[in-house]
Amino acid sequence: MEDPSVSPTFLSPEPDDEPIKQLPKEILLRIFSYLDVVSLCRCAQVCKYWNVLALDGSSWQKINLFDFQVDIEGPVIENISQRCGGFLKFLSLKGCQSVGDISIRTLANHCHNIEHLNLSECKKITDSSILSIARHCSKLTSINLDSCPNISDNSLKALADGCSNLTEINISWCHLVTENGVEALARGCPKLKKFSSKRCKQVNDNAVMCLAEYCPDLMVLILHSCDAITDASIQKIAENCPNLRKLCVSKCAELTDQSLIALAQHNPYLNTLEVAGCHQFTDLGFQALGRNCKYLERMDLEECNQITDLTLAHLATGCPSLEKLTLSHCELITDDGIRQLAAGSCAAESLSVLELDNCPLITDQTLEHLVTCHNLQEIELFDCQLISRAAIRRLRNHLPNIKVHAYFAPVTPPPTTTGHRPRYCRCCEIL
Repeated sequence: MEDPSVSPTFLSPEPDDEPIKQLPKEILLRIFSYLDVVSLCRCAQVCKYWNVLALDGSSWQKINLFDFQVDIEGPVIENISQRCGGFLKFLSLKGCQSVGDISIRTLANHCHNIEHLNLSECKKITDSSILSIARHCSKLTSINLDSCPNISDNSLKALADGCSNLTEINISWCHLVTENGVEALARGCPKLKKFSSKRCKQVNDNAVMCLAEYCPDLMVLILHSCDAITDASIQKIAENCPNLRKLCVSKCAELTDQSLIALAQHNPYLNTLEVAGCHQFTDLGFQALGRNCKYLERMDLEECNQITDLTLAHLATGCPSLEKLTLSHCELITDDGIRQLAAGSCAAESLSVLELDNCPLITDQTLEHLVTCHNLQEIELFDCQLISRAAIRRLRNHLPNIKVHAYFAPVTPPPTTTGHRPRYCRCCEIL
């Protein structure tokens, strides 16, 4: 079913629309260029004069239909494509699961100047759609194919042939993509800066090495759960991509400290590192990062269960810009590690989010150390059994705006002989 608010319609002229025409056409078009889809369609229903101007292709350079993804049908996209033509530069169809290949081919045939295209979760589209885009839209710089299960290597090869200006691509959850498709993409799109392939199990070392070899400007690399990745390819990325700013290798369990050491040696401007579930990382690797990566802002070390307080000491002294730190399930972390972190320059200047879920050794002393972290806005303490409500209240006395997410195990209810189930309240709190 189409949403009437995003289906352009023509109206009959109203008898008293002359005052509206007093505003010059050029000014109205400029005003309309700042409006979203809903506002434009509402303007189009005011009168015939506004209808013509509001539906002028020049006002439809950027379209985001995310808010209507449940209702949007293919004919709406085809109508918009024909009306916008060469004006359209940005289109997001995220979640529009009714949109298929016919609509995307129509889009490609009419909108040759499109630069940014988001087809995330458009589950009906196939390689046929991307072949049309690659054939007709040579100015494309960004495409999101996240969770498009029918996309394969053929799509990446087509983009490599037709869209050499591509700088950003997301193929996360595209299970059919293999190293062959990534290699073709890397060879044909040397300007690539952002590459995401979360949960693409067939993206392996060979694929990542091709990215390193042919795409030296890479700044963001997301390899979450590409569990065939080893140190060899991450070392190649570190050596060949000096502009790397964000790396996510969470759940890549084959990686060791050699990857972290390579990053520390070659990527001093790294600001985001996500390594959750990399069980082989130790204090040695984070010591190297602490010495050389002064611009780290966000680190996710969840389930890096070999690290100790020594890692926190290195981060406290070497990473003054650290804003968010996740240490959940780092079971060797103690109060002393948090004390060293709180005493570091990052805690005084930038640390705003600290996640300590399932850190069994931390106690109320941890919260006493954190009272000096004046920028701390959020802390997570789920399943930290040695943290008390009283300590949380004391922390809030010093940091009244902080959000504390905590869990307190329910007290075992007393035995009953009545046969009725005892009642007790929920114990998960945002304090």
